[in-house]
Amino acid sequence: MKLDEVRDRVAAAAERGGRSPAEITLVAVSKGQPLSAVEAAYELGQRDFGESRAQELVSKIPHLPNDSRWHFIGPLQRNKVRLVRPSVVLLQSLDRVSLAAAWLKGPGVAPPALLQINIGREPQKSGVDPTDTQSALAEMRALGVDVQGVMAIPPYLSDGDQLRPYFRELVELRDSLAAHDCPLPIVSMGMTDDYEVAIEEGSTMIRVGRAIFGERTR
Repeated sequence: MKLDEVRDRVAAAAERGGRSPAEITLVAVSKGQPLSAVEAAYELGQRDFGESRAQELVSKIPHLPNDSRWHFIGPLQRNKVRLVRPSVVLLQSLDRVSLAAAWLKGPGVAPPALLQINIGREPQKSGVDPTDTQSALAEMRALGVDVQGVMAIPPYLSDGDQLRPYFRELVELRDSLAAHDCPLPIVSMGMTDDYEVAIEEGSTMIRVGRAIFGERTR
């Protein structure tokens, strides 16, 4: 468990970017990790956890105290919405209008979401094309979804510094959308191999698994 080391690196990156570490939300990605590891992170003060499989998400939630905050971060099929929607504080992977419509179905108010943008324009990845973000966001909000920010998974590059243009573009897209009376306070970008660069470029939320827990067990 290297949670304290990650926190220290987050703080240093935030300071390099001229911000307070308190402005960065660390989501511990617990996908594929044993429950004991998630419980250990909780005991160290971690409260935000991310899962990308609906069944794994709902199987872990009952074992942690109620002040844990669960995020869904992976591709979501509409037939799994009924499992995820009651269980999370944030859907980070809202990648299409049809999912937005499904997300609203069910009792009570739907949790907020992030608009997932395919920042690298990679055909194998989910997300809205950067050129379509304004129209997609408008449709989703017209339906009634509380979209609070943007999320992206950039192309894989061995050198994190090479990802700076993608991170900058995501922040610029957020700023452009916000200029059209669409406040979007959350920018979720940065994972184990690049979270420090992402923070330096303006991320407000990072999704880190391996750097905290080590390699997945399954």
